[in-house]
Amino acid sequence: LRAQSEKKREDKSRRYCIYSALGQVSYSIPEEMAKGSLVGNIAQDLGLDLKRLKSGKARIYTGDSAEYIELNKERGVLLIKERIDREALCGQTTPCALHFQIILENPMEFFSVTIEITDINDNTPSFKKSMIVFRISEAPAIDLDVGINGLQSYKLKSTDNFNLKFKNQPGDGKNVEMVLKKPLDREKQHDIKLVLTAIDGGDLQLSGSIEIHITVLDVNDNAPVFLQSVYKATVTENAPKYTVVSTVSATDPDEGINSKIVYSIANMHDDDQQLFGINQDTGQVTVVGIIDFENARNYEISVQASDHGGLTDSCKIIVDVIDINDNKPVINIMSKTNVIAENSASETVVTMINVQDHDSGENGEVHCSINENIPFTLRSTNANFFSLVTDGDLDRERESEYNISVTCADEGVPSLSSSVTLSLQISDVNDNAPVFDKSSYEASVQENNTPGLSIFTVRARDADFNQNARVSYILEDSSVNGVPVSSLVSVMINIMSKTNVIAENSASETVVTMINVQDLDSGENGKVKCSVNENIPFTLRSTNANFFSLVTDGDLDRERESEYNISVTCADEGVPSLSSSVTLSLQISDVNDNAPVFDKSSYEASVQENNTPGLSIFTVRARDADFNQNARVSYILEDSSVNGVPVSSLVSVSADSGVIHAVRSFDYEQIKDFQFRVKAQDGGSPPLSSNVSVKIMIQDQNDNAPQVLYPVQSGASVVAEIVPRSADVGYLVTKVVAVDVDSGQNAWLSYKLQKATDRALFEVGLQNGEIRTVRQVTDKDAVKQRLTVVVEDNGQPSRSATVNVNVAVADSFPEVLSEFTDFTHDKDYNDNLTFYLVLALAVVSFLFIVSIIAILSVKCYRWRRERMFYKSGANLPVIPYYPPLYADVGGTGTLQHVYNYEVCRTTDSRKSDLKYGRPCSESIISLDSISLFCTTFIYIFILIYISFFISLFN
Repeated sequence: LRAQSEKKREDKSRRYCIYSALGQVSYSIPEEMAKGSLVGNIAQDLGLDLKRLKSGKARIYTGDSAEYIELNKERGVLLIKERIDREALCGQTTPCALHFQIILENPMEFFSVTIEITDINDNTPSFKKSMIVFRISEAPAIDLDVGINGLQSYKLKSTDNFNLKFKNQPGDGKNVEMVLKKPLDREKQHDIKLVLTAIDGGDLQLSGSIEIHITVLDVNDNAPVFLQSVYKATVTENAPKYTVVSTVSATDPDEGINSKIVYSIANMHDDDQQLFGINQDTGQVTVVGIIDFENARNYEISVQASDHGGLTDSCKIIVDVIDINDNKPVINIMSKTNVIAENSASETVVTMINVQDHDSGENGEVHCSINENIPFTLRSTNANFFSLVTDGDLDRERESEYNISVTCADEGVPSLSSSVTLSLQISDVNDNAPVFDKSSYEASVQENNTPGLSIFTVRARDADFNQNARVSYILEDSSVNGVPVSSLVSVMINIMSKTNVIAENSASETVVTMINVQDLDSGENGKVKCSVNENIPFTLRSTNANFFSLVTDGDLDRERESEYNISVTCADEGVPSLSSSVTLSLQISDVNDNAPVFDKSSYEASVQENNTPGLSIFTVRARDADFNQNARVSYILEDSSVNGVPVSSLVSVSADSGVIHAVRSFDYEQIKDFQFRVKAQDGGSPPLSSNVSVKIMIQDQNDNAPQVLYPVQSGASVVAEIVPRSADVGYLVTKVVAVDVDSGQNAWLSYKLQKATDRALFEVGLQNGEIRTVRQVTDKDAVKQRLTVVVEDNGQPSRSATVNVNVAVADSFPEVLSEFTDFTHDKDYNDNLTFYLVLALAVVSFLFIVSIIAILSVKCYRWRRERMFYKSGANLPVIPYYPPLYADVGGTGTLQHVYNYEVCRTTDSRKSDLKYGRPCSESIISLDSISLFCTTFIYIFILIYISFFISLFN
């Protein structure tokens, strides 16, 4: 009998990779954006495929914070989920930012995202009170008058502040007034003492004196003044109510009620106004609310001192908050995996944990631990991020569930801690074969038993769970009174789970299949050993009695070997030994582990300038050793610039074929060569890529004619080279200097003398352009010599330029000047001018003749109409004819004047004809003569102008 489980054992354990934060992306958006507005393309910015977002169950993790942002996995973008009010979110704190993570699973990855919220002007300025009342006292008059009856005259001592003013009274009396000369300052002099002396008018003057005491009354003319403009203080967070923060002090040199100072807090934010209070009499600032370091690390308090006259001064108190350890660490389970397979490898990630402590310094530093004696441990992956990973073998049959307590404590004194418990289920893997209750069974039965009689029961148990523990019993083939089964089949090999495909990146010891081997013999004859063919990256592991697992024993590489035919051979220990074999065909599935490789390490190509846009220059080619989609290569032109111009405006690359095309026509004179990089990227996930450097060299074409630099050709004046008549053979007259912006042989220039006044007198150097005499100059040689030199390049076809060189054969400058007065314009120019002048004269004459004919035609036409009108007599009805400028008889027309006709007729004249005479004026008669005169005058003027123009140029 053989017991066998129904469910096949899993062939490969599920594996995870542990990652720290792979990247960080930052965005900046204004507050108050509408719901559903785009924040950014997170998939593109992180280099993630949309399929990866879906398969990894991408989600946003914000901890306990409100979610203002949502992830659209279909488009791979971040969108506004809720309206963001920067003032409500951050208050006066700048900069204001949202921080969250994007988590992906299988394998687990997370990315940090920061979104800065910028302020917009969405709040109007407002006052805390609807009305502010100031009290200002009215100062008394400074003109203090004192009246004293004097006799003749008075004298006043100590008169810095006062003058005496005399007034005559009726009779002999005199009135004297003491007038204030300048303002008094009580703070400088509180009491003033004066002596007033009265003098009589006798011969022997007698006098009397009196002391005057003046008390200066105070006026509120001094504002309070703080002893310091800025006070600095510290306060511990969570300080008890009425804790003194600082005491401010101000002084007022006035006296009495004018010097009484009242302190108040001004211009504080509404939330901060609830935290601090001030004693209006002493200036003592105290805590009246709960100070929280995590909300604000410092405060600025503006204190105002006011006297009763309404004068004020202000100072600032800067309060730094001292942090205390009042916040426990907050443990957030970022990804809760409550089930893990018992065959999970070591370091398999179970869950990610984020720990936050809002305190600062050591109070905010945390360390975490888990309960002991469990096959798990914590790994710190990043600041405040931990991963719970396996740290030993898991066995569901030994422990099917773990309650993992994660405890995190900060470094504060006293230390604060938090705990969270994670319940983790161990999922079953079919790693236990059924086991019979006994190693062998014996039973007896009476002969002549009834068919179908129950004899006894065999029982086997499987330590696995659920379907893996379901046991079925099978009666194995055997023979009785026949040939023993051992003589036919000694070993039976059963492939329990056939995995005909395995990934090439499978780790070592990955289970390919489970093999059950049975030998019905006993003792040595029933013991078996198995092996596989050599030189393959696989081996057999004995997992239990008669159970073997075929596992990987080395690295797999589909590009080196894509298929294995594994022969499993099992032999017993009997003599002679019997064996059986089975062959397993195993395909190696491709993994995108090879980046595309270019045929060359770098490419160089050349293209003629003035090419046609879209011209195919050459092809880059890369090959990928992977298979199918992983081997599909696409080509991308990497962003760069050439002389400040994007390279994409110069060339393009076909994504499928790698053909590089010219986007525009190149000009060798502007750019001679340029480099760029082409990236080859496969279609795997994630894609792999490589790049190569490409250099394009522009080949010159002969598209530029030579340019003559000297002599300079100018139509405004004539430049002539002077050759003395004593010049010998080979005398250097001048040198023609020319350049060609082309390169190579296209820029090689040669000089030739095209024509000259005397060809036997001058020659031009073929290579250097030097003009020299070839014979001795004589007196018979003309003074004016004109040479035409052709400068030609060596291109195919060649291009050329001509230059005229004026040479004067003379010994003195006056002789040259006299000969060159008519040298300004050449003959060709004069010929052209004469042609155009003759043409203009012919056109003007033609127009004049046409005008004369037109005038005569109009005159003839009018004359014939008049003749027809007079000849008509009584045979025609009276039809008024209104020539131009003639009047309408009825006065209803649009002519300039109205003419009235008076007609007297008798009773017997009804059969008579009435004819109206044509009114006319001298202006009508002179119109035609004026037209003829003007035309004649214009014609004469044109003739005179053309004659003047011809004489000017001759």
